Amino acid sequence: MTLTTPTTKQINDNIIAQLEASLNQKIPLLPKAFLRVLAKIFAAVFVMLYKYGGFVFLQIFVDTAANQDTEINGKIVNPLISWGRLIGTGNPAPATNAELLINVKVTNQSGFLPSNAQLINANNGVTYLTLGSVALDSANIQVTIKAVSDQSGGNGQGTIGNLEVNDIVSFANPLPNISRDAVVVSQSVTGADGETTQAYRQRITDRFQKRPQGGAYADYELWGEEPAGILNIYPYTGNPGEVNIYVEATTQSSGNVDGIPTNAQLIEVKKSIELDNNGIATRRPTNSFVNVFAIIRAEFSVEISGLSVNDPATIQSQIDTAIKQYFFNAQPFITGLTIPPRTDIISRSAVAGIVSNIVSAAGGLFTSLIVKNADSTTIEVYSLQEGEKAKATQVSFI
Repeated sequence: MTLTTPTTKQINDNIIAQLEASLNQKIPLLPKAFLRVLAKIFAAVFVMLYKYGGFVFLQIFVDTAANQDTEINGKIVNPLISWGRLIGTGNPAPATNAELLINVKVTNQSGFLPSNAQLINANNGVTYLTLGSVALDSANIQVTIKAVSDQSGGNGQGTIGNLEVNDIVSFANPLPNISRDAVVVSQSVTGADGETTQAYRQRITDRFQKRPQGGAYADYELWGEEPAGILNIYPYTGNPGEVNIYVEATTQSSGNVDGIPTNAQLIEVKKSIELDNNGIATRRPTNSFVNVFAIIRAEFSVEISGLSVNDPATIQSQIDTAIKQYFFNAQPFITGLTIPPRTDIISRSAVAGIVSNIVSAAGGLFTSLIVKNADSTTIEVYSLQEGEKAKATQVSFI
C-alpha cells in the first residue's frame, strides 16, 4: 500500500465527477460556475488535510520525525526532541565555547589582571574574555580565557574558537604591567559545534536498540557519546574492576582528520560517564574504574599492479577514494554491543573486490593487489584490536 497525496486538481476533478454523477447532469464549464468554485475550495481543504495527516504519520517514527518546532492547538512541540526526551536521550548536545589556558608575560609585578579583559586571535577573529582576575605577582602568569564572540556575529561557540598550543592571542586594549601578546598553553574545554540532526536521530535510535542495563557496554556508549563533538565510543573490559573506553571525535571538533580527540574531550567523556546531567554520580557502577583513551588508527597501504584502463587518472582517483573509505568505515566489533554486519575484518580479498568492481566497470584489467600494514608486512586478513580503527595511508599503482 502506498500513501500518495493527490494534487488539488485531482481532488477537484473527483468532486466534479461525483457531483455530476449525483445530479445526473453536466456542470457548466464556466470557471465561475458555483459548483466548480465550490469544488476548488473543497479540494484545497482536502489537500491540507492530506498533508497534515501525512506529516502526523511521519512523526510516529524516529527516522522521519521532524526536528523543528510545530505549534498545535497553542502548544509548541518538536517531535524529534520529544522522542529523545521520552527515551532518555535528552536534548541535542548544544555547541560549546572553547576555553584556553594562556601564558601572560608580566612587565611589572604589581596589581591584577582583571576579569573579562578582551583578547583577540588575528587568524580566526574570535574574541576571548579572561575568567577571573589574577594577581601580577610573578614574571609569567597563567589565566583561563573563553571564546565569547566571532566575526560572523556568533557568540564564539563551536570549533571556530579552538586554538593550538603556542598560538598567539592579543589583548584588544593594552593593559598596564603586562605584554600585549599572550601564548596559548593548553585547551581546557574543546569548542564543538552543536549536535547535528542526523547524529541526534542516530543517538535516539541507539537508545531504543541498546536500553540501559546497569553498567553494560551499551550504557558506557550512551553516556560517553553525550558530550558535543564525540562521534563514537568503544568500551572494553579492562583489568579486574576496570573499563577501558576508547573515544573517537568529529574532525571539526578535534581538529584531527583521524578523529583523535583532544585531552579536554577525553576529560568530558569521563565526566559524562561518571556524572549524570545533574552532576550526580548515578551512572557507572561503584565497583568499576573508568580509563579513557583516544582511538588508535591502524595504518595500511595498498599496492595495485598492472592497471590497464582507458582513463588511468580518473580510475585511479576512484579507486583511491573507494579504498580509503573502506578502511575508514571499518569499526571494532564488541560482543553484545555492535549491531551486525561486522566490519572489523580487513581482508585483501575485500579490497581486491572493490578495485575489481571499479576497473571492470571501466572495461579494464589489473594484475594483482597487495595490502600491507604499518610495518610493511603483507596481510591477507587483519582483525581490528582493542580501540583500533583503520586508515589507508597510501594507495599506489605499480
